[in-house]
Amino acid sequence: MSEAADWSSVIKRWRIGLLGVVVTALAIYFLLSQVDVTRLASALTTARYIYLLPCIVLLVAGLVTRALRWQVLLSGGLPLKRAFSILNVTYLVNGLLPLRIGELARAYLATRSEPPVAVFKSVSTIITERLLDLLAVIVLLTLALSAGPLPDQLRAFGLVTGPIALVGFLVLVLLAKQRQRSERLLAWLMERIPALRRLNVMAFAAHFLDGLAPLTRLSTLAQALGWTVLSWALSVAAGYVLMFAFYERADWAVTFMYIAAAAFAVAVPAVPGNVGPYEAAIVLALSTMDAHLLQPLGEASATAAAFALVVHGVNVAVYAVTGIIGFIQEGVSLAQLSRGVQDIRHHTRQEM
Repeated sequence: MSEAADWSSVIKRWRIGLLGVVVTALAIYFLLSQVDVTRLASALTTARYIYLLPCIVLLVAGLVTRALRWQVLLSGGLPLKRAFSILNVTYLVNGLLPLRIGELARAYLATRSEPPVAVFKSVSTIITERLLDLLAVIVLLTLALSAGPLPDQLRAFGLVTGPIALVGFLVLVLLAKQRQRSERLLAWLMERIPALRRLNVMAFAAHFLDGLAPLTRLSTLAQALGWTVLSWALSVAAGYVLMFAFYERADWAVTFMYIAAAAFAVAVPAVPGNVGPYEAAIVLALSTMDAHLLQPLGEASATAAAFALVVHGVNVAVYAVTGIIGFIQEGVSLAQLSRGVQDIRHHTRQEM
């Protein structure tokens, strides 16, 4: 890769980093403008933290099911223990560093197994996972909109969104199964739309279809969908239980909404850890769903902000502990991982 391309990449990372700082600052300003700090402190001190214990158990169980899903997508290329430890390192690194660097760390660690997993096989499974998780989040949003205390128009929108997302997902799987026809269709479009050629859409589509390839086998598709459903069900259960720490009762529709909102917030450019946007998304979701009707233990907005802080804190703590254990199990230092990520990044750029 040329020096000009390297410099362009550096500038791009700086721009994304600066955008993340701005987004985080705006999110924190929004939270501070909405919340009375005294009431926030009161809500935090009066919370029933005993509910953190079942929440943590459910979150760890969700990490195990995600490792099982990755193992299925790799066609059993990794034993469960390795898949679990590598994923835990991935989540920890993603929480500490921007630009989803943890996914490159995952690909590198998988190459250290015996036999090694090819870099692009790991990368392709990541594409599949992101698509499955996006589908799950859309389903959660659909359930929240259709069951929550919202206007009829939003409820109707929710009832339509889920089926459309599912049909779209199945169409993508069909396109991956009909690989040659899909490539011919894309080539036909590129002949008529010059902008597609400039964007190197064919190379992107090839990697995207590679990522969906495992799902073209019915048994793999069924297992991947099954583990995805179970993983998100455990996450929802953890979120539902945690509501009792701050609220007199919990609500499934509210849980669907705030978990979906937090999932979308993770994709927003922000400082490492998504501090600010994560909490703001949960507070907005709770206010949208009229969560104050759940009889909070303190003032509504302060309780919502306290709840959001604890939700984020619990997730970060679980990822930190399991991630550190993953580093120990993998026998890799942060310096080694950094060098490995650089090698993987260089390799993937050459292949693109």
